[in-house]
Amino acid sequence: MASLTTIGNELYTGERSIPIVQKRKLWFLVAAIVLIVLALGTAVRGGFVFGIEFTGGSEFRVSGVSEPSTAVAAEAVEQIVPDSDTRAALIGQDAVRVQTDAVTEEQAAEIRGALAEQYGVESGDVAFSFIGPSWGQDVSRQALIALVVFLALVSLVLAVYFRTWKMSLAALGSLAFDLLSTAGIYGVVGFEVTPAAVIGFLTILGYSLYDTVVVFDKVRENTAPGTSGTMLGNINLAVNQTLVRSINTSIVATLPIASILFIGAFLLGAGTLRDIALALFIGTIVGTWSSIFVAAPIYAQLRQHDSIGEAKVKAKHEQGAVV
Repeated sequence: MASLTTIGNELYTGERSIPIVQKRKLWFLVAAIVLIVLALGTAVRGGFVFGIEFTGGSEFRVSGVSEPSTAVAAEAVEQIVPDSDTRAALIGQDAVRVQTDAVTEEQAAEIRGALAEQYGVESGDVAFSFIGPSWGQDVSRQALIALVVFLALVSLVLAVYFRTWKMSLAALGSLAFDLLSTAGIYGVVGFEVTPAAVIGFLTILGYSLYDTVVVFDKVRENTAPGTSGTMLGNINLAVNQTLVRSINTSIVATLPIASILFIGAFLLGAGTLRDIALALFIGTIVGTWSSIFVAAPIYAQLRQHDSIGEAKVKAKHEQGAVV
């Protein structure tokens, strides 16, 4: 069996070829099916699970717990507010976070006492805070503004750098797939959407864009004036030449993120660290896929009727239009 290095060399020289571009309609179909399934799955589950920062509510933190258990917290809250939507999570080795719907000061005092009694701690070890939904709404609004500005700048920079708007359009298509699929996985699985997760969503765009630029830079080199072959053939060669590098980069990036996710979720119980790492972990894998099977096929579809010579002429006109 050939080693990964041998396969990479054969892909780079063209001795071995994976028809990614030639089967672009298949990848378009796969992408569409994935998005449809994720959308339907999210709808069936009743939509996204938003954190307390977006919905508003009350939060209790019990520290110094000898035997942490989320079931105990739910029982304690139900005794005071039976109809409350209670969510409990372990924080580290000796703390529990309990989130409920908004409660009154009297109910909060009773819940603090019930939690202290159930966990065998002093009432002073149970901290209470009320979180309004306006903060999460402000974060969402700022994130949306940042997303629009980011996409606008990306379109402009790629159009100037690659001298063609078609690569910008293909890159935006890939980024859209990354965001929609990552959000869809959150909706289907039921992961909680928090401001930290939103920050993670925006962060993965940078990694996905980097991977796409690496592929497109090789595409530009292979389709430069004076090169031989067909437009689609040279685009496919570029994808094959960067395939192993994209996979290796993804593995290198995913391993430390997985470590952070494991530490944040199971050892430290740090909610913010876990939420960011989870979004990055999912987005990194999705971004690697999209740069190969979404961005390059979209660009090939836009260039399918061009030859190398025609591409040269069009690039000059597009360069003049961009500049």
